[in-house]
Amino acid sequence: MRTQVGIIGGGPSGLILSQLLHLQGIESVVLERKTMDYVLTRIRAGVLEQGCVDLLREAQAHERMDREGYEHDGFNIAFQGECHRVDLKGLTGGTGVMVYGQTEITRDLIEVRRAAGGTIIEEAEVLGVEGAETDSPVIRYKKDGQEHTLICDFVAGCDGYHGASRRSIPSTLLKTFEKVYPFGWLGIMSETPPADHELIYTRHERGFALCSMRNENLSRHYIQCSLDDSVDDWSDDRFWDELRRRLPENVADTLVTGPSIEKSIAPLRSFVCETMRHGRLFLAGDAAHIVPPTGAKGLNLAASDIYFLSRGLIEFYKSGSEAGLDTYASKALRRVWMAERFSWWMTSLLHNFPETGGFGSRMQDAELDYLFGSKAALTSLAENYVGLPYE
Repeated sequence: MRTQVGIIGGGPSGLILSQLLHLQGIESVVLERKTMDYVLTRIRAGVLEQGCVDLLREAQAHERMDREGYEHDGFNIAFQGECHRVDLKGLTGGTGVMVYGQTEITRDLIEVRRAAGGTIIEEAEVLGVEGAETDSPVIRYKKDGQEHTLICDFVAGCDGYHGASRRSIPSTLLKTFEKVYPFGWLGIMSETPPADHELIYTRHERGFALCSMRNENLSRHYIQCSLDDSVDDWSDDRFWDELRRRLPENVADTLVTGPSIEKSIAPLRSFVCETMRHGRLFLAGDAAHIVPPTGAKGLNLAASDIYFLSRGLIEFYKSGSEAGLDTYASKALRRVWMAERFSWWMTSLLHNFPETGGFGSRMQDAELDYLFGSKAALTSLAENYVGLPYE
């Protein structure tokens, strides 16, 4: 089989890229290791920057998001028993965020790709990419027990941290950076009203907590936990009791609880692979970088990668110029490192780090006191949270 752009990974990154290319008359084939039904079970981010929202609209996958998503003008940071609001729109000149789950984004993208006759090959286990430095790279994959090849002009690796794309780049060429955090997030989903109409991030002596939501009767809550914990250690009752302890009293008293419909523990790490291009193989999204979820940047960073990559590919097929492709990595990495910085800062500000002791805890308190006493500091936080410009 042959196509113009071979896309490894059927998550939001790969599907947005495929749709944007389709709208410009460029062929692509998406290879997904799992079934698309399985992809729709992945519980991921739900806070979208304006740039991500705009890209989904450009991809014509926005109708349900515009109808069912929730525009948030701000969010809250709770510490020392009180909630302090960050007025995003007021601080940024009118920019907020959209709350709309990644699962729903994926569902919308699958629908528009299928409606357009897009080729998505499910249960395709990619074995590797060969000939990335040639004009016709080949993706080798296995399906139904048989090996197949997909010959492409370009390959987009959108297959996540553990995918085959990055492994296809010679190890001698990879330049990576990583920080592993000494804790995880225990998260649950419940069919309960949100704790507040906006997100609440909490710094507490017992550990970080976050109250988020997907809609008016579907909430997503997190607490900082030990990496030694397992989901079996945490009954629903134990989770709700611990969450209440970490929330301001007025929020805890009105918190509606219920049985969890999903529960998981996620370790936190910061990771960047600066080798985002190898010949005609391009990495995007989690294949190239991971951020701790504190700053809500994972999906949004993937969207900005696709913004730069799609424009480079469209420019090539329209004019033959490789200028956009040649600058893809540098443009993407500039934004990646700024988002990594913000996510690291938010994580450092709001979590308990055992190694920092009492001094580190007092520094966090002082930072938060300064933050909410300085419009300049709050503006910096707001600008980063709603998303820095692509260009």
